Amino acid sequence: MYLKTLKMKARYKLITGPLLLLMLASCKPKDNKAVALPPTPVYVASAKTASAVYYDEYQATVVALNSVELRSEVSGFITGIFFKEGDVVNKGKALYEIDRRKYEAAYQQAQANLESANANLVKAKKDIDRYNMLLANDAVARQTVDQAQAAYETSKSQVDVAKAGILSAKTDLEYSLIRAPFTGRIGISQVKLGAQVTPGTTLLNTISTENPVGVDVVIDEEQISHFYNLQKKSTDSTFKLQLADGTQYTKPGKVLAIDRGVATGTGTIKVRIQFDNGGDVLKDGMSCVLKVLNSESGERIQVPYKAISEQMGEFFVFVAQDTVAHQRKVKLGPRIGSDVVIMSGVQEGDKVITDGFQRLRDGGKITLGTGAPSPGNVGKGDRPAEGGVKKQLSKPGDKAQ
Repeated sequence: MYLKTLKMKARYKLITGPLLLLMLASCKPKDNKAVALPPTPVYVASAKTASAVYYDEYQATVVALNSVELRSEVSGFITGIFFKEGDVVNKGKALYEIDRRKYEAAYQQAQANLESANANLVKAKKDIDRYNMLLANDAVARQTVDQAQAAYETSKSQVDVAKAGILSAKTDLEYSLIRAPFTGRIGISQVKLGAQVTPGTTLLNTISTENPVGVDVVIDEEQISHFYNLQKKSTDSTFKLQLADGTQYTKPGKVLAIDRGVATGTGTIKVRIQFDNGGDVLKDGMSCVLKVLNSESGERIQVPYKAISEQMGEFFVFVAQDTVAHQRKVKLGPRIGSDVVIMSGVQEGDKVITDGFQRLRDGGKITLGTGAPSPGNVGKGDRPAEGGVKKQLSKPGDKAQ
């Protein structure tokens, strides 16, 4: 038992000894002075004021200012097609013929009915004149004269009915020959020779004007006043058009119309811009991008784009003041070449750090680097989204010209 007690004491000393040494070491006074980090070498560029002309972008659709679907007003079979598909046709040109034989016969019958009605009217007039003479000599009953007068009035009304019948038959006959309602380009025919058409239902073709044309865009309601101002006053550079293949349409445009009201579900309104289309480049239904001169174009503060960093969807720059870097939140405009427009947050002449800010914090010490900065010095995590601001086509965008 005694030996067992000695062994336990020895084991206790072996365990508690190192623990006491650690406790004594931890009780030594610490040096509270933090190790000072060396200044971060950076490169700077001065914020400058320069001309910034840029455009808002809207997804747009080319529309014909006048477009009509051709449908027949009478029934029958197509007996004639008198145009070449895709050609420009003049107003009044005959385009389709529907079997006219029954309509010609109906017109002739109406004419014959009018002649018959006129003959009956002449007879009734003579009868009333004759009976009036006899009545003056008291040689005929008054009732007979009244009957003759009624027959005369009936004959007059029958003449009017016959004239209306001629007008109706003539209209049907004219409708059997379908003509161009205005000068425009005719499309591909939807019916062939011999096809049967139903009044008001069968689509024959579509004709539309080509010069000028409209370009429709949809804008948010807060932009309405801007477009009303453009409707009153604009220049040749106010509106530009980019076609689907990326080419620029060179002819100027102007505001033709702003829709009567805002769509309650979306808070948007349609605006139509008119463009000259003498070269027949723009086609009805074509998709394009309308560029509208931004109202804030002009002399704006610009800094190198690579100086921008993004954090949680917000944009920042570091500005050097003596040997200290201060972080500032900025509002971006469009990119212009290698620079970006700063709408707020930076003043002209501020020294904006362009390289080396990846390791900086607000208030960090800096020193100006020597030599040219190495390419690609902007860290991946600090690189802003492409374009600086999100591109939008149905709302004002960020493209610069």
